[in-house]
Amino acid sequence: MQAGSQSWKAFFFGSLDSANAITVDKPPAALWPMALSVRIFGLNSWAILVPEVLMGVGSVAVVHASVRRRFSPASGLIAGAVLALTPVAALMFRFNNPDAMLALLMAAACHLGVRALEDGRTKWLVWAGVAIGFAFLAKTLQAFLILPPLAIVYAVCAPVPLRRRFSQLALATAALVVSGGWWVAVVELWPASSRPYIGGSQNNSFLELTFGYNGLGRLSGDETGSVGGGGGGGGTGQWGETGWDRMFNSEIGAQISWLLPAALILLVAGLVATRRRKRTSVTRGAFLVWGGSLLITTVVFSYMAGIFHQYYTIALAPYLAAVIGMGAGLLWERRTEVRASLTLAAASVAAAAWGYVLLNRTPDHLPWLKWLVLVGGLTGALGLVFAGRLTRRIALAAAAVSIVAALAGPTAYTLSTVNSAHTGSIPTAGPAGASMMGGGRGGPGGGGGFGGGMPGRQAQGQGQGRQNGGFPGGGMPGRQNGNGGTPGQGQTAPGGQAGGEVGPTGGGGGGGMGGLINGATVTDEAKKLLDTDSDTYTWAAAAIGSQNAASYQLATGDPVMAIGGFNGTDPSPTPAQFKQYVADGRIHYFISSGSGGGMGGSADGTSARITEWVEANFQQVTVGSATFYDLTQEATG
Repeated sequence: MQAGSQSWKAFFFGSLDSANAITVDKPPAALWPMALSVRIFGLNSWAILVPEVLMGVGSVAVVHASVRRRFSPASGLIAGAVLALTPVAALMFRFNNPDAMLALLMAAACHLGVRALEDGRTKWLVWAGVAIGFAFLAKTLQAFLILPPLAIVYAVCAPVPLRRRFSQLALATAALVVSGGWWVAVVELWPASSRPYIGGSQNNSFLELTFGYNGLGRLSGDETGSVGGGGGGGGTGQWGETGWDRMFNSEIGAQISWLLPAALILLVAGLVATRRRKRTSVTRGAFLVWGGSLLITTVVFSYMAGIFHQYYTIALAPYLAAVIGMGAGLLWERRTEVRASLTLAAASVAAAAWGYVLLNRTPDHLPWLKWLVLVGGLTGALGLVFAGRLTRRIALAAAAVSIVAALAGPTAYTLSTVNSAHTGSIPTAGPAGASMMGGGRGGPGGGGGFGGGMPGRQAQGQGQGRQNGGFPGGGMPGRQNGNGGTPGQGQTAPGGQAGGEVGPTGGGGGGGMGGLINGATVTDEAKKLLDTDSDTYTWAAAAIGSQNAASYQLATGDPVMAIGGFNGTDPSPTPAQFKQYVADGRIHYFISSGSGGGMGGSADGTSARITEWVEANFQQVTVGSATFYDLTQEATG
């Protein structure tokens, strides 16, 4: 966002620095609103996170409006409340990451798809295609996960002749290609010599990035240039255990799964209840669209062996919320039927029982709440069993008790989430211990953990993009993360080591350097060193990996080249290119990572080779615990 606010070229391409050395490893659509906000309001957490918050509000509004339109006001309120109170949604709608835009656009696409089913008007289907196309520019192929349910449901259920249905789908596909492909076409046709390198690719190609590292590689785990895959077929790997129960395990469950069992029950019940309606039933079509999107995304997330983080599950939240609202509303209207009342009771029991299990995983956090959830859910379920025979007031009371019990657990975790600042590249929702993979919380109850941030440093994500579908850092609008540091200037981590905790492939380097997950500590002395004559250089410095480069770029406001992209594995710049930059006087300092070339180095050893050449040929400058090499001063002796 910092780079995009300083350079329109960096804005368009999604560059990591305003001198346009390399891009983030995603298309830039999610960066554009935040970069524009920073241009208007300046570089601060508030300016970055307001667009994310607005996307969250928009997502809740879309889900509420879509459900209310076809069911009832109460159904819409339930759906909106479920989405707003889902812990991972509360996390990601206040964190600088592309998943907030993705969730909004996916919800809009489903809503527009259902609208198209109502009257068969082409414009709604075309707009759905546009929404998915722009979602592609936020997070590439993940946006296409809901295409099968949307296309199949419309082809089968739309109230127009078959030939017209297929022609409308063709127009929607064209709209998708245009809205998602225009930027790709520009990038691929733009001369590579005058644009930044495409971060995350090994051949400077966005198409390679889309279909490889960010595409099929996420499913198979074969992600060239990444840091390793997961465990396919139920195995355990770098990114956790895969399998049918992945969304419920100790790493993921507390983020999204609170009402997932109830949603599955209500989805089946909704489809059974509408099975005898005519082909063009919009009610059944709504269950198929929202429910199909929920199921296909859940299955893909459960079995993908590549990079997977807990916060990805925000993509499920709009679908889950809509299914809960629709199913509860439909069965409530039919509560005089024994099957409907029993199914409502079963959903209440499932939500209460699973809520008890999830709350029991953090026994020190509100230990009394799990019993309230369990007892309340069972009590409400008992009332729902007889809802058709009770007075309306008593039946409503039973329903209210069930809803409160079902939402109590996720609400508690959501409140814990919004009460803590979050840093690092892999944030998680809920209190400390809610996820086995740690937190990335810098506030109360937080800590470093896997992907956690460093105490004493504000969100690092204000200038750089990151791998795995997001951007480092985050934080609460109007406040700083951790213990109140300023951008790029923090304290050393506990124990005296600078750089904080690290991700799965290595540690933060010595010399004040960060690592794959966290940035570096930048002292006033280091900032002063880089600021000296910085206007005379294209890049004030170069560092291995975007997290390290981001820390210094945020601290100084000057471009810092991220050698190798996010994790130092991209072959950019080549050693020859880097030597030419140095010979031309375009880079002032090289910042040592203290790890011999970054996070494992690029596929051809680019980062390591550049590091070795610099260390052998230029004068070392030590500032505190950080090591720099002055690329304008050759080493003596």
